Amino acid sequence: MYVVMVYDVAVERVAKVLKVGRRYLTWVQNSVLEGELSPARFARLKAEVAKVIESSDAVRFYVLPDKGALRVEVLGTSKNEPSQFI
Repeated sequence: MYVVMVYDVAVERVAKVLKVGRRYLTWVQNSVLEGELSPARFARLKAEVAKVIESSDAVRFYVLPDKGALRVEVLGTSKNEPSQFI
């Protein structure tokens, strides 16, 4: 499955959420990561993120069957392109 993770968390937790997310996904833009994950790795990612955030934070996961189901249009410069392998 292809996962896009978007987060809006308190400043003191941004680095922690990014660190967890980068273990599983590719950072593509401020507060946005994406990449291919197996269902088991996706479950681990969610569990690890849940340990870091608080109830006032927000993390969204957009889950698609595969990257082919995603169309991305970028204006400006891309910071990074996902290239992870399962």
